[in-house]
This record gives sequence, C-alpha cells and structure tokens, in this order.
Amino acid sequence: MIAIPMTVLTAAAVAVSVFAGPAHADSGVVLGGGSGIVLNDHDVCTLTTIGHDEAGRLVGLTAGHCAGPGESVAAERDRGAGVLGRVAAVNKDLDYAVIEFDPAKVAAVRQVGDTTIAGLGAYPGPGGVVCENGRSTGFDCGVVWGSLGDRVLNQTCSRPGDSGGPVTEGDRLVGMNNGRVVGFGGIDMNIECTTAANPIHSPAYNHQITDILRAIDAGGGVGAGFTPV
Repeated sequence: MIAIPMTVLTAAAVAVSVFAGPAHADSGVVLGGGSGIVLNDHDVCTLTTIGHDEAGRLVGLTAGHCAGPGESVAAERDRGAGVLGRVAAVNKDLDYAVIEFDPAKVAAVRQVGDTTIAGLGAYPGPGGVVCENGRSTGFDCGVVWGSLGDRVLNQTCSRPGDSGGPVTEGDRLVGMNNGRVVGFGGIDMNIECTTAANPIHSPAYNHQITDILRAIDAGGGVGAGFTPV
C-alpha cells in the first residue's frame, strides 16, 4: 500500500543547471552524480555516482535500461574525449548498470550542479523529501509517496535522459532514478513534467541505493565494495 501525503500535489521544485564547472580538467573529463553520459554512442542517460570499489577501480553507476554489457561510455559534454569507460555489468531486476572508467581519462567529482554526494544514506519514508538531478530536467525536489514493491515513488521530475540520475537527501545518496509512472491500477498517470518547477506530473520511481549496492556486493567483481568519491 502506498501512503500518499496530501502535500504531494503542492510540492514545488526549482530547476537549476545540471552542470557546474568545466567539462574537462587537467586530470581528465569531469564526471559526477548528475553528469550526462552517452552509452554505445547514442543512448543518453545520467550518471548516478562515481567512486572506487574495494579493488581500487574507478566505478560509476547508471540505470540498467540505458546500457548493455561491454558498451562504451562517453561524456555528453565532451564527446571529443572519446571512450572513457565500459559497462561491466547490468542488473535488469533492480535496473542498474556498473561502469568501469579509465582513471587516466576521468576526473571524478562529488558535486554536479546543486547535487553533492558526500556519502550514502537510507531512503526516507513517506512524507520525506528527496532531490534528483538529471541531465534533461536538472535539479528538483519532491515529497516521497511510498513504496511499490522494490521501487519507491516520489514527486520529482523524470524525463527521458534523466534515468540513472542521483536521488539524494541532503548530501547523502539514497537512490537511483529509473523512470516515471505512466499508469497505476488502471488509472492513466502519464503526465510528463515540462519543467522541474511544475509539481503536477507523473511521479518518478527509484530503486534504493542500499538495495543496488547490496546486489553488486553479492555478485562480486567490478563495483563490489563501492564507495563514492
């Protein structure tokens, strides 16, 4: 059962730029949670977070429906830099992909736009507020509705290209944006937000970062023991 607070229809959001700082630093292409990425040279999605696994590899996450194993990953804002990494694993059940980046080509950052990821956290319950940063919509916040199976619904804005975007509470990463609800219980809910400042739209759905990292750890390999920069 999903608890729907009455405040959901009045949760306002402010859109800001997804990007902050230069696209290319002396140490490589700047990437962090909220950066636009290009997979397989044509699919554009959003990086959830970037950091290191227990083996010291530079690793990032994005939505699983954006990627296939072995596909190339480039930066949307610096396509000329070429391939920066490859998709190492995809989990369709929790809809996440693990990317292994070349540390010689990437400068990993904690902050992109208004999103800062200083650590991991638990997803707040119904009535809490989370924020999302996507390459299409930018940064916006919305109230949490509740859970639907292993997904959590909230009133942030989710448009094509925002998939994979970080979902945060303060400076803690709590989830990954996986899309928006288009129907529920026979009710058409497919109301796309035209801007992040419009609170009347279909809710976004996320997977919790704790569930995703637990699955990555269980599988071992690239990404196991992940810690954000």
